[in-house]
Amino acid sequence: MALISPSRRLRRTPFSDGVEAAGVKAYTVYNRMLLPTVFESVEADYHHLKKAVQIWDVSCERQVELRGPDAAQLMQLLTPRALDKMQVGQCYYVPIVDETGGMLNDPVAVKLAEDRWWISIADSDLLLWVKGVAFGRNLDVTIEEPDVSPLGVQGPLADDLMARVFGEAVRDVRFFRFGRFDFQGRALVVARSGYSKQGGFEIYLEGSDLGMPLWDALMEAGQDLDVRAGCPNLIERIEGGLLSYGNDMTRANTPFECGLGKFCKVGPEAHCIGHSALQACADEGPVQQIRAIDIEGEPVAGCDRLWPLFDEGRQVGHVSSAVWSPDFQTNVAIGMVRKSHWAPGRRLQVETPGGLRGAVVREGFWS
Repeated sequence: MALISPSRRLRRTPFSDGVEAAGVKAYTVYNRMLLPTVFESVEADYHHLKKAVQIWDVSCERQVELRGPDAAQLMQLLTPRALDKMQVGQCYYVPIVDETGGMLNDPVAVKLAEDRWWISIADSDLLLWVKGVAFGRNLDVTIEEPDVSPLGVQGPLADDLMARVFGEAVRDVRFFRFGRFDFQGRALVVARSGYSKQGGFEIYLEGSDLGMPLWDALMEAGQDLDVRAGCPNLIERIEGGLLSYGNDMTRANTPFECGLGKFCKVGPEAHCIGHSALQACADEGPVQQIRAIDIEGEPVAGCDRLWPLFDEGRQVGHVSSAVWSPDFQTNVAIGMVRKSHWAPGRRLQVETPGGLRGAVVREGFWS
């Protein structure tokens, strides 16, 4: 693949110097920022993530801040997930949909105060949509992208490392909740969350000036824990069924097709944009849905386009993410499969770059 030419349109992050010093080997572009994808190798990074602790530069998870008297009203307009019981200090995974019920993003909402929220976004231009909704509804709310850059600390030793830098109280932060912890005189939002199933935290760094001091402090504190720079790992995320917006789902898909129906409140009390379309989806049920799929044979090549799924020559879906899993000794994959063919154990064929392979629909993901 050709190199990506750097420019000011492709933004560096507060941690880029640390990432480069750690020997990053590959990036992808995410929200017009650099997101590391490989350090030693995908497999070596995977094994290390499962046994130790890694520092992830996930600054590309940009924040859309809602601030003002109508911030909560706007937040509820954006998502079909009911937010009425959400407390300050909580984080919610929230599908965000358009007027047709199509997925625009699948961010994490962070409730900082009744009148202040962050939307920690996946890879799409959500800021402009949010501003348009607020303007169209004449809401009293300020919307902006603040200088906030998340830094992930992921892996089974994440608690030990975080306690050394932020104090023992950080261990008490519950899943998808956050607290404020001091670092060099600045109170940072620290949430127990992250894009892996290995456990860990995300530190929402407010102010780019503390980027490298924070990175260096974590690296120094974790030397005996075998801390390394890392990144979201393709193998581990597919094993865990962590969906990737733009890969496994797009605006063409509803939350019900993505297995996110449990996050959608429908009925007379639902007031989000697209609620009528979502009600119809709930009533009729999805005709296709994301499923975990085993692909047989030797390790497959990288999946950079949709691979069609067939049953006796008729297309019944596609694979959107796939990779060889060393731990499960199979090609693990995420696919969108038609209802007629998504039953566990159903045998299909998938057209890979290396030719037609056997594939089997699974009951669930691997971990």
